[in-house]
Amino acid sequence: MKTILLIEDNLEMRENTAEILELSDYNVLTAENGKVGVRLAKSEQVDLVICDIMMPELDGYGVLRVLSQQPDTAAIPFIFLTAKAEMSDLRRGMRLGADDYLTKPFDDVELIDAVELRLKKSAIIQQDFPRNLEGLNSFINEARSHEALSNLSKDRETRIYQPKDVIYSEDAYPHHLFFVLSGKVKTYKTHEDAKDYITELYKGGDFLGHSALLAGTAYQESAMALEKTEICIIPKDDFFTLVYDNRDVANKFIQLLANSLREKEERLLHLAYDSVRKRVADALITLANTYPAENGTNFSMDISRENLANMVGTSKECVIRVLSDFKDEGLVVTKQSNITLMNQEGLGRIRW
Repeated sequence: MKTILLIEDNLEMRENTAEILELSDYNVLTAENGKVGVRLAKSEQVDLVICDIMMPELDGYGVLRVLSQQPDTAAIPFIFLTAKAEMSDLRRGMRLGADDYLTKPFDDVELIDAVELRLKKSAIIQQDFPRNLEGLNSFINEARSHEALSNLSKDRETRIYQPKDVIYSEDAYPHHLFFVLSGKVKTYKTHEDAKDYITELYKGGDFLGHSALLAGTAYQESAMALEKTEICIIPKDDFFTLVYDNRDVANKFIQLLANSLREKEERLLHLAYDSVRKRVADALITLANTYPAENGTNFSMDISRENLANMVGTSKECVIRVLSDFKDEGLVVTKQSNITLMNQEGLGRIRW
């Protein structure tokens, strides 16, 4: 059963609307003002918010602004209720990210139709699409069909990058969003002494380059193919159409940014306090988790010692010594550039 949060200061309107929703088999939480509504949205599992605009304590615009800034509530579909139908109110609400608008007085059918449509759209956009070109097209087509995004390009270019081909360079300005169809990609920053530090690893199904596009800045890092890689090129204008005209799509990229920031903060913490031995072990586990082996076999990958050193933040010689120790301990098997993990749990237990 879906849970709807109804925020309405008028008691009669609140009770009547809640009754209509409950008769349609929705679980309804009610709040008499915006502050109470925000607390409920944060503490309860809410599938949709219906909120009046003109309220004491905190008005509907304030409620939407607060919820949109919180990762746990930003993706909740939001419908405004208002007795005012001026276009300025409509535009303001939609600019803030409202998904729909109901003008009082409304009848039972209007209310239920708006709720059902909004929940259906949200479920479609938030479902997991296959992480390939077909899945990407389905994702964009759903956004187009359900939010009238008619200006998106239908035909998207794909490019093949060979190992060590640069996809984009630090300090260049972005013009595209990249979607990895197959292969492996690294992003890295270059130090003034010409040494690189790998900041992120990507695989098929991952988006690439969205941080700089959203920030409106030059790339803060470079991207390079680790092996033969196929990438779908999405024009910047199409990307911004998705983000600005579709709240659900925007929330997906907000979550990507939040996850990326959290992971980078954790890596910086480990880089500052962990031993080289533990950092090498963690890097191997990260590779195994990013590019999992098929059919339950041990993870195995060709990776240069230089790239591994760039992940760890140390010299290639240090990495070679640590790998030699791991090999003697039966944790890994190495053959030229290939590394096979024989005891991933053992690597995970390394502390110093």
